[in-house]
Amino acid sequence: MLSPSNQFDAIGAPWQIDTAEPLGSDVEAAIAHRIELFDRTYSRFRDDSLVSEISRTPGTYTFPADAPPLFELYRRLYDATSGSMSPLVGRALEELGYDRTYSLQPATKRSRVPEWHEAISWNGSELTTLTPAVLDVGAAGKGYLVDLVAEVLAEHGVSAATVDASGDILHRGNDTLRVALEHPLDTSKAIGVVSVSNQAVCASAPNRRAWAGLHHILDARSGLPTERIIATWAIAPTALEADGLATALFFAEPAALAVEFNFEWVRMHSTGRVEYSPDLTGEIFL
Repeated sequence: MLSPSNQFDAIGAPWQIDTAEPLGSDVEAAIAHRIELFDRTYSRFRDDSLVSEISRTPGTYTFPADAPPLFELYRRLYDATSGSMSPLVGRALEELGYDRTYSLQPATKRSRVPEWHEAISWNGSELTTLTPAVLDVGAAGKGYLVDLVAEVLAEHGVSAATVDASGDILHRGNDTLRVALEHPLDTSKAIGVVSVSNQAVCASAPNRRAWAGLHHILDARSGLPTERIIATWAIAPTALEADGLATALFFAEPAALAVEFNFEWVRMHSTGRVEYSPDLTGEIFL
């Protein structure tokens, strides 16, 4: 039986790591260091990050060794959603008010989100920006960081653990974890329960980051927040894939994504209708 062993805030979200035994100070320090390295690379909310440097000066930048899986997944999901899910929505988010200072004040003039080939080129280890580009990897980055934290645990001999970054959950171990699916319109309720075993389940919904009739899940083709879907969940082998797919479900039909990915899914429409994969390991109440 796993029990809570560590709770903390990181990258703007509450985290909880459950293990059979409390984590030692050396493991806690290694986790904090790994999160700091990730944040210093990918955060658009801090001046000293690599992403902030890229936004100021076009050029070719070498990313850390953890970058290829993240950018490769983004490219696959960019193609699978016909360009709707893109790491290039950062400037559009800032102009809508989701900026470094969290001003939540939309600008009167807004820029078009560039297409991938117009703004960036990724060669497997280096990113070349053709114009000043504000990258935002939030649609899959938190999930990926969950995977990376789990790797730190494994390196320190902790093989059975549940890492929960505010709803992006990775479970490793011999038991099964049951996860409630929070109702996006009433957080005191669940629309269902799913079971995961050595898998990740990630959720996405606009209700946690909403302001002035806007929210943070943008369609890169329009530069505007999505409206048709109000909550999604994806179950996949890694939190990187589950997090990215949970966002992609706002833009693409599940059958189209299933051509490229092996995953289970649930999504809720703005009408209240809930649909889910026929092989879902769990129960939907609605």
